[in-house]
Amino acid sequence: MKLSRRGFLAFSGAVCGSLILGNDVEAKEGKYAVLVDLTKCDGCKYEPVPRCVKACRQYNQNRFPEPQKPIQPYWPRKTYEDWSDKREKLDTLTPYNWIFVQKVNIDGQEINIPRRCMHCDNPPCVRGCPFGALTKQPEGNSVINDKLCFGGAKCRDVCPWHIPQRQAGVGIYLQILPKYAGGGVMYKCDLCKDKIKKGEEPACVIACKERLGQQAVFTFGERKAIYELAYKKVKEEGLYIYGDKQNGGTSTLYLSKIPFEKIEKALKEKKERFQMSVNVENKIESKFNSIGKIVLSSGIISMIGAVIGALSSNKTKKEDETDEK
Repeated sequence: MKLSRRGFLAFSGAVCGSLILGNDVEAKEGKYAVLVDLTKCDGCKYEPVPRCVKACRQYNQNRFPEPQKPIQPYWPRKTYEDWSDKREKLDTLTPYNWIFVQKVNIDGQEINIPRRCMHCDNPPCVRGCPFGALTKQPEGNSVINDKLCFGGAKCRDVCPWHIPQRQAGVGIYLQILPKYAGGGVMYKCDLCKDKIKKGEEPACVIACKERLGQQAVFTFGERKAIYELAYKKVKEEGLYIYGDKQNGGTSTLYLSKIPFEKIEKALKEKKERFQMSVNVENKIESKFNSIGKIVLSSGIISMIGAVIGALSSNKTKKEDETDEK
């Protein structure tokens, strides 16, 4: 696909608009939430692939990236992130695997933790994206628009759990400034956005129910009911909760018999790529929206201006050549 001059100008205008207006998101509770009960998760130990992982991959496979190769590094980097030859890697998050089951042993007990996007009430990734490629939906989920994403990975940098993953060789940067701007497209769980808009359950939730029935690890529903259920189980069963306070609140709640401080410590000792810190504060403040965005926008707008100028110059040159002929 080639980006026309008119299309590029329209895109540039949209980007400038998002930079100037910002991606401010009020801390807002979504319509839905998911409860993940770790006391019931065995990681589907008798199956080759956990049901939630398998279902997610099957449902989203048509959206997985297909990079153009050979992939060129963009200046000043000499490297790029390419997971296309590791599509079957299931023990971590990748652009081809949006949920995985993390395993940790505590006092001789194995804990299985399905990990994916937490879908924060006040998502730093949405505020932090300079291109407006991320949005928080009314349903409570945060979504990446792969048609706008440059793969700059700002979303991953500001995410307390570093969830979004990058694939190079795809995305709009290839049509604009492939050697200088962006690094691909970022990918993560969007809570099966099309399904939940219709009031349906995410693929991972359905798959878990099919295996465990009433003892399913995942419970999806109206946010108020999910929170009430979580707090009830905490009180009646002596469980610990995670996700209701972290980063200002999320649409994903975890329950465990073991304190999450112990889980956090065990993950740190294993030097796991994805941590589960208990004290997670939302650090995106008005300072970022003012000073930070001015810095970001000045550089990006300058880049866009240079490209527009080059395109205009090129068009003028062609018109002159036509006149001479």
